[in-house]
Amino acid sequence: MNRYPVWKYAIILIALVVGGLYALPNFFGESPAVQVSAAKTSVKLDATVLARVEEALKAADIVADALSLDGTSIKARFGNTDVQLKAKDAVQKALNPDPAEPGFVVALNLLSRSPAWLTSLHASPMYLGLDLRGGVHFMLQVDVQAALSKRAESLTGDIRSMMREKNVRHSGISRNGMTVEVRFRDAATMEAGRRVVQDYFADLSTVEAPDGVEFKMVASIKPVAARALQDQAIKQNITTLHNRINELGVAEPVIQQQGQDRIVVQLPGVQDTAKAKDILGRTATLEIRMLDEGSEGRAAEAGSGPVPFGSERFLDRSGQVVIVKKQVILTGDNLTDAQPGFDGQTQEPTVNLSLDAKGSRIFRDVTRDNIGKRMAILLFEKGKGEVVTAPVIRGEIGGGRVQISGRMTVAEAADTSLLLRSGSLAAPMEIIEERTIGPSLGAENIAKGFNSVTWGFVAVAIFMCIYYMFFGLISSVSLAFNLLLLVAVLSMLQATLTLPGMAAMALVLGMAIDANVLINERVREELRNGASPQSAIHAGYDRAWATIIDSNVTTLIAGLALLAFGSGPVRGFAVVHCLGILTSMFSGVFFSRGVVNLWYGRQKKLKSVSIGTVWRPDSNNQPTAN
Repeated sequence: MNRYPVWKYAIILIALVVGGLYALPNFFGESPAVQVSAAKTSVKLDATVLARVEEALKAADIVADALSLDGTSIKARFGNTDVQLKAKDAVQKALNPDPAEPGFVVALNLLSRSPAWLTSLHASPMYLGLDLRGGVHFMLQVDVQAALSKRAESLTGDIRSMMREKNVRHSGISRNGMTVEVRFRDAATMEAGRRVVQDYFADLSTVEAPDGVEFKMVASIKPVAARALQDQAIKQNITTLHNRINELGVAEPVIQQQGQDRIVVQLPGVQDTAKAKDILGRTATLEIRMLDEGSEGRAAEAGSGPVPFGSERFLDRSGQVVIVKKQVILTGDNLTDAQPGFDGQTQEPTVNLSLDAKGSRIFRDVTRDNIGKRMAILLFEKGKGEVVTAPVIRGEIGGGRVQISGRMTVAEAADTSLLLRSGSLAAPMEIIEERTIGPSLGAENIAKGFNSVTWGFVAVAIFMCIYYMFFGLISSVSLAFNLLLLVAVLSMLQATLTLPGMAAMALVLGMAIDANVLINERVREELRNGASPQSAIHAGYDRAWATIIDSNVTTLIAGLALLAFGSGPVRGFAVVHCLGILTSMFSGVFFSRGVVNLWYGRQKKLKSVSIGTVWRPDSNNQPTAN
């Protein structure tokens, strides 16, 4: 009656082992470390850079506890902060000999002390949120209307150029807010203009109406296209922020969209608010120039002569010198999009650029007059320029579509398009909320949160053991198993633990024990009604299951509502809350019944169970202890 099959015990054993393994890294703590990441997309971290870091530490007579190349960063772990600071200086000098042109970001960090065998199993601790580790928090408001206005301004020039190309005469084209107004002298010409807009501008809808003695056509961006443009602006701004924050060397930054037009940026471990603001608000500009391919320019490029008058010296992505003329042909204001692709004939990776009407006209004239020459695309950031690419002009390029190709891999084409597309913000942003949390406050929050969970567990366990005796002890063990599973699941998901999450853990302890209270009281009720101990245990678990399901499902629905409609700390609370409900149902019913079956199920002539005082309705109305 009260026996589990072997496969159920196997499930419990597997859950116990897996839960223990993946929860274990959270108990080793953290040690000081130095993190090396690339400062530019053109810089790649590989075994060569790892060897340079190792040599720099060896030359400084510093021994790292662990040194590894982990994805997009190199991490070196040390025993204390003094060695950490010395190691940072040594690595900084070795990797960035010219501080004005750093190729790598060398930052201080904290890494888990987990042993290598745990790391090899991909067992990592939970990340600590801003309120536990300390750092800065920004809420940014994105002006999506500015992105729509910029698009409308670009469309105004595009429509003017297309009308001229199709020989459709108009009385004037102007932008009025988010719409483009085109005036015509007669209805027939307006109809021709409407067909041009419908054929070549699929994102626009038109409305025609008389305007005095003339006719007016109002073109507006379709709602679907406007939403897509807003979403693209938000995503581009998030990508740009990711690129900029790499300079800070933050290990686990949180950059995510909140609502329709807001972005939350959390930088754990960063205490310099002024520097963080400078990074977030930084602007980048794009320029297109011609290369100086004269004899003096070639000599300067080879290093055998000075830079000619009217030219400048820059470096390309591979570190080669490029001599570029000072005259700017186009700027990033004329670039509307950049996407990776493939050449239709050679199938080589390419970068496809889209220019506005003004840029298309200038680019067509320049490419027509400079066939066979090289053109440089430069990205300027914080006053320093870098040549992203310098292709050869093969022929006249019109229509505003530019294709860049030549000796690029698929990854390089994607990186280049991303760099061109996200070099500057798609829409302006404003900081509407700012918070700074010190590391000492974070440590205090960790201690308080840990104490609340610990003492909450101890208090619940003591009460259960006193009130329900041995069954209370089993309930306490299942509660500990629930806490172990919850920590393991959060670690496996690499969730970020925040202070509301720790509050949810403490709450889950109180809620998780409810299932065992229902079971224990149901067993008591069966004993009170005269059932045998084995029958009482069986009926207690089976009949309490429906009530446990109802109570947990209703609570889970509330948690899912918080998860769906909440934001920030509310979502952090909801994640732990929902996961805790699921793990408590497994531990409170499945695990605890397994322990009870293992202890009592083998006893065929069981006469009593240790479940505290059972009040029997006998003639003397006296309680009996079992």
